[in-house]
Amino acid sequence: MFMYWLVLLAAAAAATAVHGDVTYDGRSIIINGQRKILFSGSIHYPRSTPEMWPSLISKAKDGGLDVIQTYVFWNLHEPQPGQFDFSGRRDLVSFIKEIQAQGLYASLRIGPFIESEWNYGGFPFWLHDVPNIIFRTDNEPFKAHMQNFTTMIVNVMKSEKLFASQGGPIILTQIENEYQMVEGAFGRKGPAYVQWAAAMAVGLQTGVPWMMCKQDDAPDPVINTCNGWQCGVTFRGPNSPNKPSIWTENWTSFYQVYGGQPYIRSAEDIAFHVALFIAKTGSFINYYMYHGGTNFGRTAAAYVITSYYDQAPLDEYGFIRQPKWGHLKELHTAVKLCSETLLSAAQTNYSLGTQQQAYVFQAESGECAAFLINSDNTSQVTVHFENSSYALPPMSISILPDCKTVAFNTRTINTQRSTRSMIRSISFNSVENWKEFREAIPSFEDTSTTSNILLDQISTTKDASDYLWYAFSFEHNYSDNKSVLHIDTKGHVLHAFVNGLLVGSAHGNHKNSSFTLDSMIFLNNGTNNVSLLSATVGLPDSGAYLERKTAGLQKVMIQSDQQSQDFTNYPWGYQIGLIGEKLQVFKDHGEAEETVWDDFTSELQPLTWYKTTFDAPQGNDSLALNLASMGKGEAWINGESIGRYWVSFRTPAGSPSQSWYNIPRSFLKPTANSLVLLEEENGDPQNISIDTVLYRFKQDVHLKTHAQEE
Repeated sequence: MFMYWLVLLAAAAAATAVHGDVTYDGRSIIINGQRKILFSGSIHYPRSTPEMWPSLISKAKDGGLDVIQTYVFWNLHEPQPGQFDFSGRRDLVSFIKEIQAQGLYASLRIGPFIESEWNYGGFPFWLHDVPNIIFRTDNEPFKAHMQNFTTMIVNVMKSEKLFASQGGPIILTQIENEYQMVEGAFGRKGPAYVQWAAAMAVGLQTGVPWMMCKQDDAPDPVINTCNGWQCGVTFRGPNSPNKPSIWTENWTSFYQVYGGQPYIRSAEDIAFHVALFIAKTGSFINYYMYHGGTNFGRTAAAYVITSYYDQAPLDEYGFIRQPKWGHLKELHTAVKLCSETLLSAAQTNYSLGTQQQAYVFQAESGECAAFLINSDNTSQVTVHFENSSYALPPMSISILPDCKTVAFNTRTINTQRSTRSMIRSISFNSVENWKEFREAIPSFEDTSTTSNILLDQISTTKDASDYLWYAFSFEHNYSDNKSVLHIDTKGHVLHAFVNGLLVGSAHGNHKNSSFTLDSMIFLNNGTNNVSLLSATVGLPDSGAYLERKTAGLQKVMIQSDQQSQDFTNYPWGYQIGLIGEKLQVFKDHGEAEETVWDDFTSELQPLTWYKTTFDAPQGNDSLALNLASMGKGEAWINGESIGRYWVSFRTPAGSPSQSWYNIPRSFLKPTANSLVLLEEENGDPQNISIDTVLYRFKQDVHLKTHAQEE
């Protein structure tokens, strides 16, 4: 039956987007005078590579999407005040132009606060050091920088004629992001900031509507929108009858943190809530994410893994994930069959049973469309509608584009299922493959920065590195050399060394970054050197007063039976970053760099850099670096960081949160590629491999079972 509807829709599906005047009313976005039901998907340009963009956008279009939505990443584009970067993965203009070339619309979420599990919520760290600044409130220094960046982005888009009002693809723009979640913390300055942000944005005269997500008090003409799992249930609706219902984030999965399990959201559940939102007159749905991609380098927020929304309809590597992609495509097709009726006809709803309802759109001209809903999550029921009987599986919605024939049911999967496998392509199991460089453990005398207090790590490193050494020296002249080193820290990770030897490690987690380390130590008679390496795993990305967030050591004591010494307020020395970072050993510096590297010894030590070379596997298959044998650190291919890894932080089930790390083909040369690992713990590089990513498909048609994706 579904093929019957596909034939009817073929001509409309082949049409490409027509750009021009964009307005809205209480029913939908209006483009060139026509109301539109729009399906959108989030694809973030820096979480993939420019070489991947055409394929990702094409697959999104083939999946029935009309719009590609992306955030704008302030910290990438303005890493230093007034210094702008739109190169490589930062090339926002090329990304938007590729969307346009494929006949789709674009939705641009400028923010410039974005959260998005992105380091510091997208803010460049230099913003932290602006005098008297308070982020995201009625604060003049912050507003000035926010307005400057927003204006710059808008002007770049205007200069390239990328707004729909100029003939471009951008039909929607967003200012701020989920501000209502923190608005109350700022008192009267919160609402004042909302009013200012809206007026500032509208004053930029883009010629397209602005929106604020999760912002019930979004002032006219800015549209308030919904984010969440079930906006057909939770959204209170637009704050004006003249605004449409827009769902800016329909979470297709959820972000994953180290130590956390992946969240699997079924295709059926997503489809159910999209259909429900449309039945309740929603007209714009964005899938967050449609392709999640990769948090390359140090871009992930605190404790967030490198892979991002891998369970989206397009997985991290850009493969179609079934049945999610195909099931949603069928949903989009069914809705488009009756979109004109949905946008013009009067809507009524009535009961078909204790947990069953009908939402009916009946036009004066006779066109009719219906959504038959079964909210019973355990039982299939048969309902009677318009003199016919319809079987509704548990927790499902049937769409009848003509009020007669079922074109789609949210519970019925008619598409292939996919499984992903990794096939070993290159092994690195020979000692001769590897070189190593071991970090020196600095003592107090080796440091150049000193203070008589424990410094905040975030303010000290200024996000130049994940790492900050805290070092002090003291005299021990007691007969009892056995003591306990006690440290309270806000994290995220701590490695403690006494007289150059590792005496203990500990870490926090996403829910609570603070933790305590207590380690038994043996002291020398005379001078003892204590060196404490504190590491962050991304900066926080959310919350009020983000500029006040801190990390690092809070209290340090050494306790024995004979005495207890508090070193919290004591002469401390500091070293920002690791020596290998300063030397940039992850980059190819030619022959001169070989003086840094030693032969691999197989004696695994913490804080060791490893290097090897390899030739790229033949073909164009996607590749992944299998780091299952490693502990914690970061990996580079030809000087490009493919992200942090933390294999040793296990889930409750005992497995790593992520073992395979995306190697984009564009990062590779045909031969002599360099692979560099920074290993904080005792991981073994001889057991890593480069694997080929393969997908397999099988037909699995079912009606009653609730699908779980692999």
